[in-house]
Amino acid sequence: MPQLLNLEDHRRAARRALPRFVFEYVDGAADDEACLARNRRDLDNVILAPRVLRDTSRTDTSVTLFGSTWRYPFAVAPTGLNGLVRPGGDALIAAAAAAMGVPFTLSTASNQRLESVRQTAPTGAQWLQLYVMQDRSIAEQLVARAAAANYQALVLTVDVPLSGNRERDSRNGFKLPMRPTPTLAWDVVSHPRWALRQALGGATTFANLVADPATKLSAQAQAALLARAMDRTLVWESLRWLRSIWSGPLLLKGLLHPADVALALHHGVDGLIVSNHGGRQFDAAPSAISALPAVVDAVQGRIPVLMDSGIRRGTDVARALALGAKAVFIGRPVLYGLAWAGQAGTQAVLQLLGEELERCMALLGTANLEDIGTGALVQH
Repeated sequence: MPQLLNLEDHRRAARRALPRFVFEYVDGAADDEACLARNRRDLDNVILAPRVLRDTSRTDTSVTLFGSTWRYPFAVAPTGLNGLVRPGGDALIAAAAAAMGVPFTLSTASNQRLESVRQTAPTGAQWLQLYVMQDRSIAEQLVARAAAANYQALVLTVDVPLSGNRERDSRNGFKLPMRPTPTLAWDVVSHPRWALRQALGGATTFANLVADPATKLSAQAQAALLARAMDRTLVWESLRWLRSIWSGPLLLKGLLHPADVALALHHGVDGLIVSNHGGRQFDAAPSAISALPAVVDAVQGRIPVLMDSGIRRGTDVARALALGAKAVFIGRPVLYGLAWAGQAGTQAVLQLLGEELERCMALLGTANLEDIGTGALVQH
């Protein structure tokens, strides 16, 4: 394995380790993937001006949010079908996040039961991401179990009334239940290590959709979640229902329009995650980094604003903080590390981002996160 100096190196290692249909599920985006490219381009256009002759002999990268202190101002974003990348992937990522002192967010589309993932890292900060499907009793069941298992926050994803048009998946014939084709068969046999792990790990299912682990999931239920067959009657007033079954911090993930901020505040939301789902939903959406300042301005400090979509360097973390985010979430890069080296690879990705952020802060002349403010901005 060549030396992995940056997250693009981890991406290339993941591409070698995974069959094409799995890698492109992780790496792909909606339609022409213009939003995916926009996330990266607009982050690159945020320029920071260093200050000099400042004491940076010690840098403090920690941040306290929702009752816990994070070692770095980033957390692991919710990602689905991690077991397809590597069996036991949800627990491996959770353990890596706990070891690095940052929160892990478990997806509704996880492949391990939330209780078993919690036991993997009982002292780590763990959050649950929630999709509300047409049968709301599934969401009620998940929320109750998350509260019992001491998940600290609930992240409601609000940008998926239906699944984005991901053409790479369609071309690769990637859907559940999988139907073997000669192309898929060759893709699998060309990656024998992955194939062996999957064979030993057993079938990949959405393990949290039923209360009884002995109950067999139907193919229709798996396909519904993969296709994001969500409750499209879910509206702002529905947050009262969610509040009636969850008493902890509630965050909305997928907000991009500043006009939605007042509605979120009115309905008692505790935090916002500015996100375009990594470009996987609506290809005409703005980049998350370009939407961030207007949302921050509308919030006026009343609740924390976080961001995901496109973060690939420690400098990207600093860019988001300079524009008002309290922290960011990391999605695809975590899966790159998981693909080639499991927990160790995931931890290496998080460690790399932390080291890059510390270097960035020293070069900016900032000893703590509060010093990374709009004064460092040159251009956006």
